[in-house]
Amino acid sequence: MSNFIVTIDESNAAQLLIKESHKRPVVVDFWADWCEPCKVLMPLLEKIANEYQGTFLLAKVNADEQQMITQQFGVRSLPTVMVIQDGQPVDGFAGAQPETRIREMLEKYLPKPWDGLLELAQQAMAEGDFGAALAPLRQAWDESGQRLDITLGYARALIENLRLDEAETVLATVRLADQDASWEQLRAQLEIKREAARSPEIEALEQRLAETPDDLDLRHQLAVQYTNSGQFREAMECIIAILRRDLNHADGATKKLLLDTIASLGKGDPLAAEYQRKLYSLLY
Repeated sequence: MSNFIVTIDESNAAQLLIKESHKRPVVVDFWADWCEPCKVLMPLLEKIANEYQGTFLLAKVNADEQQMITQQFGVRSLPTVMVIQDGQPVDGFAGAQPETRIREMLEKYLPKPWDGLLELAQQAMAEGDFGAALAPLRQAWDESGQRLDITLGYARALIENLRLDEAETVLATVRLADQDASWEQLRAQLEIKREAARSPEIEALEQRLAETPDDLDLRHQLAVQYTNSGQFREAMECIIAILRRDLNHADGATKKLLLDTIASLGKGDPLAAEYQRKLYSLLY
């Protein structure tokens, strides 16, 4: 036995079936030695319990040996499986079931894989560290199939980090029917941040570059300004354009600017990975 698969008797029933169910779901398997379907079902339950490593407690009750407990739960046939939460049975089934059916039932009561990531991100954002929230939010967004509340949280973090093009892309994934007041508010914040990012320095450099597009030093200056204003895609696109013309521009300073920008975005960031691939294609 382990701390997530236990055998129940009268000495531990109250503690493990009732009190423990206030901390995590308890899945109770009523079985007996003579019951052939029980022998099919129990290994499936144990397999799933081992996968979840304590997210729920699998409690095994030998119905022949623990008749009092079996009667208290109103068990009439074997095998019977019950899910107990907050001291009360909330779900279950009788008879052997396929693994998919068991998992479907359990998933309703178990934390999702991305819940921990979401908690990390929310804590970081509560502390004002929107940069630290990006990676867990991105992973939670992917793993949850772009769940609406996570989509909005991810978009907010991107906006706060001035990753405005990416925020716009993320917000565009929201269905028209789900574009509520929270979505509208984020769209408005995005436009405000985009307008604020249009500094006179950037506009002047863009104008000069339009007039002299072959000026690599000017393009480098614009890349630095883009980076400072959080417009990372624009910055890295400028730098790649320079490196395509002169791989060692500014005695390697331009290449270093790209590497520093990629590093600042953090490991696993898709934008960083995109421009890392572009750099490698130039180098090799």
